[in-house]
Amino acid sequence: MSDRGVTLQVAVPSPLYQTFDYIPPLDCDPGALQAGVRVRIPFGRTTRIGLLLAVHDRSRVPRARLRPISDVLDRSPVLPTELLELLEWASRYYHHPLGEVIFNALPALLRRGTAAVRMPHYQWSLTPQGRDIDLRSLDRAPRQRQVLERMQRDVIPEATDRHTRSALANLQRKGWVERIALAEEHRGQADVLRGARHRAENLPLNPAQLAATTSIAQSLDEFHVHLLDGVTGSGKTEVYIHVIEKIISLGRQALLLVPEIALTPQLVERFRERFREPISVLHSGLSERARLDAWLETASGNVSITIGTRSAIFTPMRQPGIIVIDEEHDPSFKQQDGFRYHARDVAVMRARRLRIPIILGSATPSLESLHNAEDGRYRHLVLPKRAGDAAPPRIRLIDISDQRLDHGMAPALLEAMAGHLSKGNQVLLFLNRRGYAPTLLCHHCGWIAVCGRCDAHMVLHQSRGELRCHHCDTRRPIDAQCPKCASIDLRALGQGTERVGEALRSHFPDVEVIRIDRDSTRQRGAMQDLLRRVSGGSRQILLGTQMLAKGHHLPNVTLAGILETDQGLFGCDFRAGERMGQLIVQVAGRSGRADKPGEVLIQTRCPDHPLIRTLVSHDYGAFAASLMAERHAAHLPPYSSLALLRAEATDQLQPMKFLQAVRVEAGTTEAAVRLLGPAPAFMERRAGRYRAHLMLEASRRDALHRMVDRLIPKITALPAVRRVRWSIDIDPVDVL
Repeated sequence: MSDRGVTLQVAVPSPLYQTFDYIPPLDCDPGALQAGVRVRIPFGRTTRIGLLLAVHDRSRVPRARLRPISDVLDRSPVLPTELLELLEWASRYYHHPLGEVIFNALPALLRRGTAAVRMPHYQWSLTPQGRDIDLRSLDRAPRQRQVLERMQRDVIPEATDRHTRSALANLQRKGWVERIALAEEHRGQADVLRGARHRAENLPLNPAQLAATTSIAQSLDEFHVHLLDGVTGSGKTEVYIHVIEKIISLGRQALLLVPEIALTPQLVERFRERFREPISVLHSGLSERARLDAWLETASGNVSITIGTRSAIFTPMRQPGIIVIDEEHDPSFKQQDGFRYHARDVAVMRARRLRIPIILGSATPSLESLHNAEDGRYRHLVLPKRAGDAAPPRIRLIDISDQRLDHGMAPALLEAMAGHLSKGNQVLLFLNRRGYAPTLLCHHCGWIAVCGRCDAHMVLHQSRGELRCHHCDTRRPIDAQCPKCASIDLRALGQGTERVGEALRSHFPDVEVIRIDRDSTRQRGAMQDLLRRVSGGSRQILLGTQMLAKGHHLPNVTLAGILETDQGLFGCDFRAGERMGQLIVQVAGRSGRADKPGEVLIQTRCPDHPLIRTLVSHDYGAFAASLMAERHAAHLPPYSSLALLRAEATDQLQPMKFLQAVRVEAGTTEAAVRLLGPAPAFMERRAGRYRAHLMLEASRRDALHRMVDRLIPKITALPAVRRVRWSIDIDPVDVL
């Protein structure tokens, strides 16, 4: 140990598995420093932002070699003690450098040293002239009329979608609306979204909802994991609302996580209708400034409800009361690069440390959660029926083995669509492949357009006149002729949503086709606009990918058609069957959610496959039970623990050489851990880099973690480590 003296332990965002010691500057009172504040530090030849973890009286580094910090950026901690402890646990569990874990939890502006203070908030309200306007005079400006109608009921916060901002700018030029700065004491009421001025009444609960709500409400002062397993349309959100209402009445805050941005608009609007309290919304679609302000509002306790995506689990709460994970099975909750954490599992640990309840909600729970419920670690609450008078949809299989398909659609499906549309209803078609066609082929010589950086075909995007790789986003114009034989007979093979949409417009020329996928919703606010058109329309065809299948309430949809299901039956990933079943159930759940009966048609070439039959004839519970039996026999999660060591390099040989060296080191580390591989990744080359994997599998989680702990120092000491990028993925959800 070095000489005694005040030493500051600082976490720095770097790939090094260590923290760094500094000394206070001469003009700083060490007694005033608190863990959780940001500091500016000299780091090598540069200056970095770090976060103070602790103040010690000794260091392993000789004091003469320690450098003073340059500046203290915060008067009070930006991360409270409970979050720092959670992040330290996450660093240990996921075996990721602590500095990167901590800075991953901070909004981007705080990582760059921006002051942790909220900017002045503004809201829009009517001027005296605006209150006297005859709305009929705006018939030719429907967006402006819609905004004025809304402002007659409530003010509008400054942070809103682009179409509303445009309408407000036009109304401001006319002198009908004005932008008003709020005083400091009212800032909490002007967060990203304000609560309703006139609160909607609670909906009555059916017996199953009431039982679930009562069970959760009995343990609001202690940690319990409640697995809310409800069929689609069973009213899980209504249970969330009733429980959160009780939490707020106790003066506490609620944090609700959803897997994707696309799910937030309808959910947030529903919460706004039911609560007067302001609501923070946190997701990557916000500007950096709006995200920081919402984060600070939650941290200050000014808002009672925060709704966000994966990273919102690290938002500080002054009075934490409950955490809710909606669609807990969704793989989007797993971060797939950098710090590879699973937000659901981190949320369970955070709730445990805070001693508060957590709800995991899903119509198709993950096998891991069902296993925890079977073992008694989770309370299993079941909602077996749809809310209200809605009945479950009728499901039919269409065997397409020997059928001639029209752009991927069977005659029976097209006939059923015509019948439902003729009654003024909406039809939903699910195809989990965007673009026009997945392959462009030369009919003369067999040449196929492939990506120059990935082992993948280029996807044809006809409307944009380009070929695009969906893995590395490489783009180029569509070839006019074959580059191999100069033939102009180039043909699009397969179906994407763009091509199917084109075919649907030909079949149903008088019906609006609304396509919802990543291409059609790229612009901010586009998803909200499309859902608004869907909710106000009839005789529409909704065509989309997973974005359309998850969580949306579409009361006018009476037919759901699934164009392709068989890929999940023969996927390379052991979770392919589970994900296939979850998707089918989720898509089917969009049909018949109101008072009209629903129907689901599933196209398949394997109508007699046991998994398909179990899913259609019984329910998701029986389907999950059959998968659990397979997993148990194969000794796969949730009956074992996995870690995946990934390596990649521009040289094809280096990842395998590196992982072979790692395997040699690992072979003497922990006998209870099996080593599988190394092997090239299923898609070996991606974005110009070659990839390989080494799987670690153990019956006991502690044995797996012991091996990884001992292995990391050995990995960093290998000579080959400098020639690859490598990472450890604990509990991987994708093993390809």
